[in-house]
Amino acid sequence: MSPRPRSARWLAERFGVSSRTIERDLSALQQNGVPIWAEPGRTGGYCLNAAHTLAPLGFTVDEALAVTVALGTLTTSPFGASATSALRKIVAVLDARSLTQTAELATRIHLLEDDGSGGATDNLAAALRTGRVLRLSYLDREGAATVRDVEPMGFVGKGGTWYLIGWCRLRDGLRAFRGDRIAQAEPLAERSPRRPLEASDLGIVEGRMRAVGLGENPR
Repeated sequence: MSPRPRSARWLAERFGVSSRTIERDLSALQQNGVPIWAEPGRTGGYCLNAAHTLAPLGFTVDEALAVTVALGTLTTSPFGASATSALRKIVAVLDARSLTQTAELATRIHLLEDDGSGGATDNLAAALRTGRVLRLSYLDREGAATVRDVEPMGFVGKGGTWYLIGWCRLRDGLRAFRGDRIAQAEPLAERSPRRPLEASDLGIVEGRMRAVGLGENPR
């Protein structure tokens, strides 16, 4: 077992997050099979079987900086909350020297973004994973408001702007919904069929479409 149990409060202070965040992340790890136990009592807390711990990630400083920058670009995307959580986990396993160097270099990098809100990005990424239909409150380019049910199919990102690609039941066709025009996204209980989506279906006339993947032979 680990040398001593650590409370959620201790872990929250150690990593600079809330106790609620610690409990949520530990719960997610437990649900994915990581053997974490909660020891009751005044001196209790969370502990981990040492046989299941991992060595520090073998990131170079350049690699750690690249990951930090990449995750930082997703702040206003549908994946913003997950990117923030992933960055905390990377910070937690970097060795002290690499972490210090990466943090110092990161202060020298800035992202130029447009003013304004990123829109209602909550629930969008989860809907793509679960296939749940979204009820969108959406503003068109003239500012007219509509409410429509959309089957999420994917996302397209350009600069700091993200578009939800989905089958719009109001228009009975494929549509792109600009993220900063989505006022609200409510997931419904219904799960839609997984429709195929090809880059050629999107009718992109500006720029080059590049797929995001894990490379060859992901494990």
